[in-house]
Amino acid sequence: MAALRKASAYSRKMVRPYTRKSSKKNRAYIKAIPPLRITKYNMGDQQSSVKGKHKYLVKLIAEEKVQMRDNSIEACRMIINKSMDREAPGEYYFSIKIYPHHILRENKAAGGAAGADRLSHGMKHSFGVTIGRAAIINAGKEVFEVSCMSEKAAQAAKKALRKVKSKIPFNSRIIFEKVQ
Repeated sequence: MAALRKASAYSRKMVRPYTRKSSKKNRAYIKAIPPLRITKYNMGDQQSSVKGKHKYLVKLIAEEKVQMRDNSIEACRMIINKSMDREAPGEYYFSIKIYPHHILRENKAAGGAAGADRLSHGMKHSFGVTIGRAAIINAGKEVFEVSCMSEKAAQAAKKALRKVKSKIPFNSRIIFEKVQ
């Protein structure tokens, strides 16, 4: 697998989600959908959260419209889950609130040729190859949510979400609230 481009190559594009996959292979622009890298969306003690035992809620909210790649979401998930398991085992429920529907494409650039951006295929093969998936996140949308039983666990969740802020390609804020 080739190396990933930097996040700014994809994160600021304001594009419409592109997911076209036709049952007839010759009509589809996307011949094969890239595999999803996110392994789990819900972690922790879900039953006690549903029963109302969790009194604190910590959320990470996006402040701008942006794309977030699936490998970035998975990296954040691993950091949050690992730090919550270490700090407050069994006292939290963590969920990812976004899903990477958008399929990213790339035209491989020719290295030495001046101005050749599609490897001499003209407009015949201008669509590009699929290289990954991304979630399109609107401003004000929840990205991650952690509900906790105790205030100690909630502070650990806040700390974990602060760690994650450096891994995401957009400005965000952390909201801490007590549930009645």
